Amino acid sequence: MNLVVAIVDDEQHCSDRIIGLLNSYGDRIQFVCFDTADEAIKGINVLRPNVVFLDVELRDKTGFDVLSSLEHRDFCLIFTTAFQQYAIDAFKFSAIDYLLKPIAKDDFDTAMQKAFRKVEQEQLNEKINVLLSHISKESGPKKITLPSREGYTFINIPDIIRCEADVNYTHIYTSDGKKHTVSKPLKHLESLLMPHGFYRIHSANLINLEFIKSYTKSGYVTLLDNTQLEISVRKKDGFIKMLNDTSRSL
Repeated sequence: MNLVVAIVDDEQHCSDRIIGLLNSYGDRIQFVCFDTADEAIKGINVLRPNVVFLDVELRDKTGFDVLSSLEHRDFCLIFTTAFQQYAIDAFKFSAIDYLLKPIAKDDFDTAMQKAFRKVEQEQLNEKINVLLSHISKESGPKKITLPSREGYTFINIPDIIRCEADVNYTHIYTSDGKKHTVSKPLKHLESLLMPHGFYRIHSANLINLEFIKSYTKSGYVTLLDNTQLEISVRKKDGFIKMLNDTSRSL
């Protein structure tokens, strides 16, 4: 399995250290380096790397600024820092690991093995979802598969009420009152669920139209579980059209 790796660091000797460690993995690794926050944001959005080594302290911005500005966060994140107090913040941002500078080879290899395992699991998860999406309706309801510590959890798509973005995680709420969390961006769930009557009403929320309880002209929707969500202005027209296409007015 090959990985595309992005290195974001404004100190050349730090980037060189990571490059040297990556070279030990041979042809399995392709990498690109960015030394400013703006270059990193543009490059990561275009390249969609599997792994990002992100320095916490950059010249112009922090690594957290870079992370918050990215359109796509579906990668393994490894913070690099010379300041240990940043470790807690790094984990709050869902880092797969963090490395203290100067980076020790053993710590680096441990982080990379975690990254390989995560990417392999996500690729298998994607294959299972593709398989399930092609199962005929006669064989049962459509499902999605979610990785868990024990293996995989299968969820019937009609049972999903809504999906909520949380940095590079997504929370999935189902009709049995459970919340499932996956390390995928909301955009990924949107591509899977849109053909099944879901609509993204906001950058942070994707809802199942079958669970709508009420809608107000002020731009709020209430779901059957009594969750109230705001509809963004640019999504409102499309939302109303979807409602008209899927329901009848008296």
